[in-house]
Amino acid sequence: MALSGARNGIWALLVLIIGGAAAYGVLVGKPEPAPEEIDVAPMPSVDVVVAAPVERSLSVVTQGTVRPLRQVRLMSQVSGRVQSVSDGFSQGSFFSADQELIKVEDVDYRLQIARAESQVAASRQVLAEEKGRALQARREWRDLGTAQANALFLREPQIAAAEAALRAAEADLQAARLDLQRTSISVPFNGRISEKHVDAGQFVSAGTHLATVYATDAVEIRLPLTGRQVALLDLPLTYDDTEAADFSGVPVVIQARFANRLWEWQGQIVRTDASIDESSRVVYAVAEVHKPFARDSQEGRPPLAPGLFVSATISGRAIPDVVELPRSALRSDRSVLVVNAVDRTQRKEVHVLDSNAQTVWVQGLSPSDRVVTGHSAALTAGMQVVVRNSPELAGSP
Repeated sequence: MALSGARNGIWALLVLIIGGAAAYGVLVGKPEPAPEEIDVAPMPSVDVVVAAPVERSLSVVTQGTVRPLRQVRLMSQVSGRVQSVSDGFSQGSFFSADQELIKVEDVDYRLQIARAESQVAASRQVLAEEKGRALQARREWRDLGTAQANALFLREPQIAAAEAALRAAEADLQAARLDLQRTSISVPFNGRISEKHVDAGQFVSAGTHLATVYATDAVEIRLPLTGRQVALLDLPLTYDDTEAADFSGVPVVIQARFANRLWEWQGQIVRTDASIDESSRVVYAVAEVHKPFARDSQEGRPPLAPGLFVSATISGRAIPDVVELPRSALRSDRSVLVVNAVDRTQRKEVHVLDSNAQTVWVQGLSPSDRVVTGHSAALTAGMQVVVRNSPELAGSP
């Protein structure tokens, strides 16, 4: 029994020694951690263009619908049966100035003239008789030897009444002749018939709408302009008499697609509307195109007829210090990033004049500013960057 207890004690001691050695090896004998190198993020690379501000004119593109410059509703001033119409009195036909379009039967009006002439003659006879009686009355009064004569005795009121009756008769004659002239209906300009409402044999009364016609010497196009577009143009916006007298118009190129071809006309902005449109808050400029129906050197070019939808390119005024940049250079807050002398980015606000899908025109940049032409969410002001391209000048026309 004593020998067996000794053996158990020896085994327990061995287990204790081996466990302690293992624990020491784990705690003291483990390898020291090797140092790790931290990766440094590379500086972002950017493309830039060098700003070169110049004076330039920016054209404005807008759209509108062609409308007649002058359009009138042709009304009858007399009553009667339509005796005849001209051969060209039909919708779409052209006519010349003062050409007779409609003839109203004039027999009744010739009879009115005859009656008026008779009344004028009778009134002249009455006046002559009254003047003769007045002359006889003056002689009789003189023979009486009285200095002052009675006006009624000298027939002065009767003469005044006869003269008034003569003037009324002459006015009736003039009105009758005017009515006779109005039986021949014409327009004092070259034009075209857009609507026709009467024909030969139809009875019309004074005020009847006979037709709608418009002048063909010129057409107009009302072109909407935003505030930014107005700033690019030289338009008469103050409505001052002196300025209006000096205003010679702004050139505008009118384009329209017709029969699968793009056609072009030359016109001018001649005025602006007197007020700003309340619904859209835009200013309307009015362009005129002369001789829209004349044949031109462009073979087959259609007439610039009312109702045609067109686009207009208006020549802008000269603006100083304009820089042309890629659209990608403009940030959402209307600013750009420029790279300074130590290759750090700086935010710079600019004034946007105009833009399209590819290009933006701005003011506010200095000569030789290096403008970043592309942006990412990680690129911010104050960052150190690497310029990877050979900068080209921006802003030259």
